[in-house]
Amino acid sequence: MEALLVFAALVALAIPVLVIVLLVAVSGLRRQFALLERRAAMLEHEVKDLRARSRAAPPEVPATPAVPDLPEMPAPPQPPAPELPEAAEAPPIAPGPWENLPPAAARSSEPVVVARPERGSTLGDWLVANWVYAVSALSLALAGIFLVQYGVENGLLPPPMRVAAAILLGLALIGAGEWLRRRWGDSEHSATAYLPSTFSGAGLVSIFGGVLAARQLYELIGPEVAFAGLLATAALAVVLGWFHGPFLAAVGLLGAAAAPFLVGGESEAPYWLYGYFAVIAGAGLAIDTIRRWAWVSVLALVLGHAGAWLTFAGTGGGGWYALTLTVLVALAILIPARGILPDHQGPMLAEALWRKGQGGWPHFPTRLAGGAVAAAAVILTLLPAETGAESLLVFLCLAALALALTTWSGPAPALSDLTLLPVAGFLLRLGLEGLDRWPLAREFAARAIHLREPETAPPLTATLLLALALAVTLAAAWASGGAGRLKPFWAAGAALAAPLTALVMELFWAPSAVLGTYTWALHVIGLAAIMVALALGFARADGEDRRRAAYATLSALSLIALALFLITTKGALTLALSALVVAAAALDRRFRLPEMGLFIQAAVIVLSWRLVIDPGLAWAVDGAALWEVIASYGGAAAAMAAGLFLLSGLERRAARVFLESAFAGYTALTVNVLLTRWLTTRGTGEWVLSHWGLALNAMPWLVLMLVQLYRLQLGGVLRWLRWAIAGIAALIGFGGLLLATGPANPLFARFIGGPGAPEWRVYGPPVLDTLLVAYGLPGLLLLLGAARLGHLNRWLRIGLGAVGVAFAALYAGLEIRRLWRGDDLSVPGVTQGELYSYTIALMLVGAVLLYQAIARRSQDLRRIAMTVIALTIAKVFLIDASGLSGLTRVASFLALGLSLAALAWLNRWAAGRQGGVTPPE
Repeated sequence: MEALLVFAALVALAIPVLVIVLLVAVSGLRRQFALLERRAAMLEHEVKDLRARSRAAPPEVPATPAVPDLPEMPAPPQPPAPELPEAAEAPPIAPGPWENLPPAAARSSEPVVVARPERGSTLGDWLVANWVYAVSALSLALAGIFLVQYGVENGLLPPPMRVAAAILLGLALIGAGEWLRRRWGDSEHSATAYLPSTFSGAGLVSIFGGVLAARQLYELIGPEVAFAGLLATAALAVVLGWFHGPFLAAVGLLGAAAAPFLVGGESEAPYWLYGYFAVIAGAGLAIDTIRRWAWVSVLALVLGHAGAWLTFAGTGGGGWYALTLTVLVALAILIPARGILPDHQGPMLAEALWRKGQGGWPHFPTRLAGGAVAAAAVILTLLPAETGAESLLVFLCLAALALALTTWSGPAPALSDLTLLPVAGFLLRLGLEGLDRWPLAREFAARAIHLREPETAPPLTATLLLALALAVTLAAAWASGGAGRLKPFWAAGAALAAPLTALVMELFWAPSAVLGTYTWALHVIGLAAIMVALALGFARADGEDRRRAAYATLSALSLIALALFLITTKGALTLALSALVVAAAALDRRFRLPEMGLFIQAAVIVLSWRLVIDPGLAWAVDGAALWEVIASYGGAAAAMAAGLFLLSGLERRAARVFLESAFAGYTALTVNVLLTRWLTTRGTGEWVLSHWGLALNAMPWLVLMLVQLYRLQLGGVLRWLRWAIAGIAALIGFGGLLLATGPANPLFARFIGGPGAPEWRVYGPPVLDTLLVAYGLPGLLLLLGAARLGHLNRWLRIGLGAVGVAFAALYAGLEIRRLWRGDDLSVPGVTQGELYSYTIALMLVGAVLLYQAIARRSQDLRRIAMTVIALTIAKVFLIDASGLSGLTRVASFLALGLSLAALAWLNRWAAGRQGGVTPPE
């Protein structure tokens, strides 16, 4: 009785299919008759054309008559032959990755993509016209799955018979579809169009569902047998897809992807489903590598990724998910190439995007591979892991992708740029793992020296990660040997992969706390030794082309610097970095390696950070021995001077600008630190609030401002950043000088802090005292800076020079007062000697400026000199006349008269020389 019910259900399911067959058969007759009529009309037209040509032919017939070219005539329609139908022939196999494009489209600069609006419209139109086939395929596909579920719900058949019924139903549907295709064909113009694909696709889904039920519902077979059955079904799908249209491929892929979710059930280890979805993707790609529909490959990959993600969301297994993503990338690259090595030619994706398609757009297999690699790299980078082993497996997968793409770059240069994606994902995940303490980094930190048992070995996590990065570096170095125009790209990759990995681990993993500082430094210096070996090998292989050797040398120098950072003291590290700058300049001079300029610039930035911030000025003033400070700051300045000497005569503008600004800045910092240390040992007051303390703290910011303004001549993308840094430094530096000039000025001590406070007094011998530190040195620094900043706006340089002159004048005035009144400048009143000294100083300044105007033939400077002289005259008549008395007043006016007479003659003589007038005798 139960068997009769099952048979009745099968008959009921077959009735709609038979109705559809009859409808399609009848509707196809009109299309067939119309085709025959068109062919008959074409034949009639060709016959008339031949007769007209024969009448117009000349009467003389040459010895060897030429046969006129006749237009190609369509073959007459042939009746269907069941024995050897045309539709049963397998399609031709095109060699290599396909370009399913007409020649005109292939030459176009516009991108050719699989998904276009018109293609979506075409698919919609097809569904509107042929929705019956889609519904039929869906119904038949569900029939096998529901047959199994019906048996479960009602207990009609034992589990083996239920699975067998689903598989037999699938085989029957495939047989019916194949019989229809061989008998009447499956082309668009045949009466049975899409029916063979409908039946065969539904049969494939039924078989997939039966195998899944046998494994997932009833556990009749193990995962190995289940996987073998799925592979056999996929192979059958591939073979059928070669002979049927894309409708079969779409039905089979969609149905197979949905089958696990329709069958349901539970399993203790459902991770084999990852392999199932990889098989589905591989089957779709295998079908499309022959038929060249393109969109079928995209559908296969999308279904593979979607199924794997749903499996991960439902069951977990991050390691299996990572392996599946890696396998999907390999399938997307190798199956279209039909070999174990890809052969993707043409432009790279990054190259085409950068040039906006000017040199042509990549072929479809290249775009397919790019999408697969990008999706896998992004997911693997952010993939959550439950254990450290899973996370380590993710790193292995990213490294495997990078190694595979590097190895394949020779026969498939179009894939070269894709290597950046897994490498970037590796580094980014490494940083995220350490920053957020994901499982692998958490387990690594838990084995710190102070946490693990004595005499226990540290974990090998850091060693393994560095080994993976080193493998990528060596592979890139090997690929650079035959990369042609991409040699610099691969050489840079070889120089960056391992050093960046070591740097990211140092920043976010704190490996010294687990391995020990010395052991971790040995890892880094070992990498440096390998990079030195690569540099030597590149130099021997490349001859005069030093680019690869230069990149490897840069990497080695960076790793040596990192190792020194780990094991040396603060002062020793600064000296070591300075020595590396000199070494880079020497390498550039000896081997002509312009790339060394990049290392010099980076090293100057790091040195500046160390001298100013970490350990910085605070360490130099309070925490270090004097000899160490002199060695660090003086050694850095000397290294910059040595670098400038070594680069003399070479076209290294950027490196020279950095070295020049660094030499000036480091020299100023050295003087600043030594003065601060000397002055802080004197007095007991709050030196930070004194006039010289405020100026010393402001000087490094002024140095930073002038350095950034000097480097503006390099231009480039960092121009506005340098302006911003210079602006911030100017606000802080000039703010400190403003406080030193105003509230902290020794002249105002009686009104603000009291004359007895030590911070208000002037220290040091005359001229070389704290007034020189507070006002003379800042003025001199600004004047020198304005003189060296010729590339800046004229008014900005004039402003800097004016401020420098103002501070120099303030220093001179305060120094004169100290010579007459002592260390406390806030005492009331002005003596006659002091007042007369100011007059003499102004006259000397005017005379010096006038002499410089004559020597430089500068009209502007001569006008400034006469202005100073005019101010001197005004002071004598307005101030000295009332402030002086006796012989002092007489001497003042006598000296003024004689000086003015001499200066007037000198001014007239200078004007005559500059204007072409003969000077007086």
